[in-house]
Amino acid sequence: MSITSRTILACVKRLSGVSGVRRAVWAYVRSAPGTYVWLTILFFTTVALHHMSPEFEQDFLRQRSTNIHELSRHPVRVLVASAMWIDGGHWLPYVVLYSAFHAQVERWLGTARWLAVCAAAHVLATLISQVALAEAIRDGLAPQSSVNTLDVGVSYALAGAVAVLFYRIPAPWRYGYLAVVLVVYTVPITAGPTFTDFGHFVSALIGLACYPLARGRGKLRNPKETAAVPPG
Repeated sequence: MSITSRTILACVKRLSGVSGVRRAVWAYVRSAPGTYVWLTILFFTTVALHHMSPEFEQDFLRQRSTNIHELSRHPVRVLVASAMWIDGGHWLPYVVLYSAFHAQVERWLGTARWLAVCAAAHVLATLISQVALAEAIRDGLAPQSSVNTLDVGVSYALAGAVAVLFYRIPAPWRYGYLAVVLVVYTVPITAGPTFTDFGHFVSALIGLACYPLARGRGKLRNPKETAAVPPG
């Protein structure tokens, strides 16, 4: 066989490998459509933010924030709109986080149940944290200007998805996972907490409270077991 033939065969194999990776990635994306549609929306809104001046961006996001002022005037609109923007403008880290957590939960529970977990965590944690903030303002523990604070993002829904994934992991591994989740969301509220830290903690508790949605959906295979897992 000539050198040229070997080179051609090597290129064909390399292209076949790349094609296989592409198929695998596309199959993974198709298995969690809600996750990646949401990520696509966040991509375009993040690009839009990068084309705004800093002053306009702050005013624009504040009008879509789930702060006390906007919730009292346009609750439904801001609860939906706030989940379509990322404060800070860094989209790529969310590709990793969504793929690691949201996509896993959606593939496991199905799109409808995954969306229910996300909505419960986002809406309930927002309302509870803002009620707590209103109490803090009333008691003089937070400034009056906090009613107009900037509060957009997807972290509450993400915390709910991270927490509900606990039910997907078999024992004893799930308890180590739960310990990490509790540390991540509990430590911030013990050291200089903000209403957002409190909201993250509440979101994680809401995710854990979504057990009825997870019941009977199956678990990941225990690495010590050789039997196949029944389909979820």
